Amino acid sequence: MNIYPTVFKSLIARRSPFVATALPRQHLQHLSTTSRPSPAAEAPNVTMYSGTSRPRPYHLKHPPPALKRDLPRLQKTWPTIIAFAIIGVAGWTAFLTYVTNQEKISSSVVKQIMRELREDEEMRAVLGDAIRMQGEWWLNGDPRIIGSISTMQGNIDVSFRIKGSKGSGTVYFTSIRREKGVPFEILRFKVIADDGTIISKAKDTTQ
Repeated sequence: MNIYPTVFKSLIARRSPFVATALPRQHLQHLSTTSRPSPAAEAPNVTMYSGTSRPRPYHLKHPPPALKRDLPRLQKTWPTIIAFAIIGVAGWTAFLTYVTNQEKISSSVVKQIMRELREDEEMRAVLGDAIRMQGEWWLNGDPRIIGSISTMQGNIDVSFRIKGSKGSGTVYFTSIRREKGVPFEILRFKVIADDGTIISKAKDTTQ
């Protein structure tokens, strides 16, 4: 006796999940569209090369920017440096000259010389009263003392301009110390007026 049809019938009656059942129309339409095979994809276009690719030069990929104007010419700097050097040296020399001249004006030697000249009767007769040192405009009104004053080395040699109410002249003073510990010896102390008059205050060995 064949029992297989009976078993299959009982399974169908139990609605086995493996047996297709009636489905709504929209579900059937969805299954029919999704179950269709997709069309075959087109084959890609493949290019075959026989060797490695050669890199392009850098300047071809990155061309330099076009110049809108010519580059400026470099100017020479050495004339400017020389000019500043000359100005610096001249300024330093002028500063040293001014400082040294101020030291000579304020020295006790020059003050003593002017005291002797103001008290001299012959000097007042030639130059007049109010005898004083004559200033220079480029020294801001201060007199110019030419020469050197070195009491430590025992050597004093200066000259400068003086003026009074009647005229003006030039003072020459020279003094030395022959040995350490001895007083200074005046070698020259005279005034030459602008009119040629010579007034000597000490024995002049140079005449």
